[in-house]
Amino acid sequence: MDPSILLSYGWVLVVLFFLEGLLAADNAVVMAVMVKHLPPKQRKKALFYGLLGAMIFRFISLFIISIIAQFWWIQAAGALYLLYMSGKNLFDFFKHKDEDDQQDNDDHHYNEDGEESEASPKEFWGTVFKVEFADIAFAIDSMLAALAIAQTLPKIGIPFGGMDIGQFGVMFVGGMLGVIIMRFAASWFVNLLNKYPGLEGAAFAIVGWVGIKLIVMVLAHKDIHIIPESFPHSLLWQCIFWGVMILLVIIGWIASARKNKKAEKK
Repeated sequence: MDPSILLSYGWVLVVLFFLEGLLAADNAVVMAVMVKHLPPKQRKKALFYGLLGAMIFRFISLFIISIIAQFWWIQAAGALYLLYMSGKNLFDFFKHKDEDDQQDNDDHHYNEDGEESEASPKEFWGTVFKVEFADIAFAIDSMLAALAIAQTLPKIGIPFGGMDIGQFGVMFVGGMLGVIIMRFAASWFVNLLNKYPGLEGAAFAIVGWVGIKLIVMVLAHKDIHIIPESFPHSLLWQCIFWGVMILLVIIGWIASARKNKKAEKK
């Protein structure tokens, strides 16, 4: 095999490691904010089901992504769900952002004796369902990004799953790396949100921004073609996307730090 091919695949794997790590962090943020209201034991169960779903949906999308990429309405459905979830939760967050409401939310799973009480089965499984649905949208986003990068690689010449086996293998490794990173990031984000509750608003804003990213991909789809097909993968859009993402995190961090200082003074 040509050594240049090995170098190309090695470099793309490095790029995918960081890309999938960032996308996995987004998915982990979503899971963290969606299960945060549950008591600790049920929160762990919900995170487990969320991670399991993320792995399954990424694995499924790996085999059918070449089909999904041709139907813009599938990407649009995922984008609309993320935008709806972001908008609804941001509205609730700002509506109940005062400290008294926040305190009530933190304590609503404790009975009169101060003992932890579990959420109802309806509330628990409703949360799990929402997490799994979000996982589908993020799996599509992740695999579309991996597909765009993998298609730049030279083909080995062995067909597999509707793709070249070399390109498919790179996407598989990237997808599984994302799930592994998500496994450790989700619990970390839950603890971070408990420590800095102000970041929850930024997390919901990030969910909406990822939805906008999918909308951009829909608008650039070959059947829609409102914007150039190459734009979602251009350096300009990547700079805009990650720049806004970092800005949202900084704003959320500053707002949360100020809120914590006010609480300490009282």
